[in-house]
Amino acid sequence: MSVFRVEKSREFTVIANSVFKDRTLSAKAKGLLVEMLSLPENWDYTLKGLSHINREGVDAIRDAVREYTRERARMKLE
Repeated sequence: MSVFRVEKSREFTVIANSVFKDRTLSAKAKGLLVEMLSLPENWDYTLKGLSHINREGVDAIRDAVREYTRERARMKLE
């Protein structure tokens, strides 16, 4: 899995289709990744902060982040 670079404007974030076509990630992990990529680079990416802007709780956010980081680590080993 590659590092995702996104083009941001005031109202839009352009994201490569490979994010959505990655079958190793759940829809929840993909959704959180897309939301995180749309946030400003200086935003405080904490579990509490992410849960505050979502309807998911801290535990669900933690699970999605773990899933994504686990897949990233697995892809680096391959």
